Amino acid sequence: MNLDTNSQRLASYLEQHITGFQAPLSLQKFADGQSNPTYLVSAASGKYVLRSKPHGRLLKSAHAIEREYRVMRALADTEVPVPVTLHLCEDEGVIGSAFFVMSYEHGRIFWDPALPDLSVFERSQIYDEMNRVLSNLHRLDINKVELSDYGRPGNYFSRQINRWTQQYRSTETKTIEKMNFLIDWLPENVPADDGRISLIHGDFRLDNMIFHPTENRIIALLDWELSTLGHPFADLAYQCMQWRLSNTDEIKGLWECDRTDLGIPTEDEYIETYCQRMNIPRIENWHFYLAFSCFRFAAIVQGVLFRALSGNASNSRAKKVGELTSPLTNIAVDLILRHQ
Repeated sequence: MNLDTNSQRLASYLEQHITGFQAPLSLQKFADGQSNPTYLVSAASGKYVLRSKPHGRLLKSAHAIEREYRVMRALADTEVPVPVTLHLCEDEGVIGSAFFVMSYEHGRIFWDPALPDLSVFERSQIYDEMNRVLSNLHRLDINKVELSDYGRPGNYFSRQINRWTQQYRSTETKTIEKMNFLIDWLPENVPADDGRISLIHGDFRLDNMIFHPTENRIIALLDWELSTLGHPFADLAYQCMQWRLSNTDEIKGLWECDRTDLGIPTEDEYIETYCQRMNIPRIENWHFYLAFSCFRFAAIVQGVLFRALSGNASNSRAKKVGELTSPLTNIAVDLILRHQ
């Protein structure tokens, strides 16, 4: 079903289910983002954001917008900033797929972690703000926000390695020997379970955050599709991948950048600040967490490539994003070999 040709049906539905919503409406798809199609809804009553599952065949457990809706609703009154959730529709008959509607948050989204348009001081503030929000997320009492059943406890990395291996195999388009190496190495080298468990975002990147229009603070953390209960170091390592990705890649990193001149902390400095905020000691086995994160992200972008080749990707950048699979496996294997 085409959203544009069914806007009247959608408008009528939203008037019935969202207090104060008034038609008519117009829809504009956000060009960026790789997973769930997301639209700006401009209505007589104001602006909203609609996020839906893609059409077509979907991987099992992927595109879980119901989980996104639940977790953002649970975080509404916490120190983790999220949009206001307004309505979840699981009836595919309305627009052809499940969707939810949330508030439109006006602010800035940064796509280049080098933050070329900001000053040295502003860059430092942005990175400290990301670190602050990440530690706030990991310190949340999952019982208090009623998310204690949001994921299975224990063996997080083993379960994730198994899950993403299966996802990767189901979308594999060519043989990547280093990916096969990681699939063999990671399960045999999982650190002993230290009992840490928290709500984790699963895709904690700069471009999944909306910053205040003029202040260097996050007003909304977006894209909770991959959130679950798990090990907090997975989120931290996932974000720290950007220090090792090229600034010329489709998803930009900081590898060639002079972080000192830019006012951006080094990876070690960022980790140290996080540990201070979490009141924890130095992180052991950091190379494993980074390698795991590269493997997991490689499996994710391989899925993006598979959807692009199948004609079911949410935007035109998908094929270029999918080309990151091999570079990510190179980073992971290099990390492992240097620590043997």
